[in-house]
Amino acid sequence: MQIDSNIAAVVTGGASGLGLASVKALRAAGAKVAIFDLNPEAGERAAAETGAIFCKVNVLSDDSLDAAFAKARAANGQERVLVACAGGGNAYSTIKKDKATGAFTVFPTAEFAKIVALNAVGTFATITRFAAGAATLDPVDGERGAIVSTASVAAQDGQQGQAAYSAGKAAIIGMTLPIARDLSRFGIRINTILPGIFDTPAMAQTPQETRDALSATVPFPKRLGNAAEYASLVLELVRNGYFNAESIRLDGALRFAAR
Repeated sequence: MQIDSNIAAVVTGGASGLGLASVKALRAAGAKVAIFDLNPEAGERAAAETGAIFCKVNVLSDDSLDAAFAKARAANGQERVLVACAGGGNAYSTIKKDKATGAFTVFPTAEFAKIVALNAVGTFATITRFAAGAATLDPVDGERGAIVSTASVAAQDGQQGQAAYSAGKAAIIGMTLPIARDLSRFGIRINTILPGIFDTPAMAQTPQETRDALSATVPFPKRLGNAAEYASLVLELVRNGYFNAESIRLDGALRFAAR
């Protein structure tokens, strides 16, 4: 699909990190972009910086998603591109033993469910609303829409404490093929990127020695990924009409150790 001023796009989690890099890349290619994010301050700032529009949205709320898509379509028209970057994680061991008492505690079920929902359910809910709109369009270059979802290398080699995050991201990979099959009759493609360790605002808050240690674990190039490299792959997955149902690692050959 050619990306130009006739194309409208939605980027969830678009106020920072990989999402914001995707917004910038799409805007540079000429697309009209709506930023979906829960943080209004960061979202308005990103919109002003890029010339996009901002829609405050909670991806786990049907009403919030519906309102955000309505606002985006009123401003930009029906979108043909969705980049789903909204997500998050936590760190809990499956069980934990208190060294002093010997008592065990378990990973709180509600905390596990929250992270799986944010990543998997939130991504799926966004996709359904995008697809229902894109399916009404006339085909362009033989297709009506393209979706790029964001998983993580943790989906395949998650570390200690990442059970919930890995499960949520693995679900995104797992649903990529069936969604591609569901949407094939409507001319809508979907692919998923599995980023490794990227230099995002969240990573920038970690000590430099930690960043250096993480960089050293990447075989080549021995550094953190740049958000622009993620965005470059997003554009290729949108433009290349033969990419469909793929889950692609973008990690410099990184494979996580147990911890």
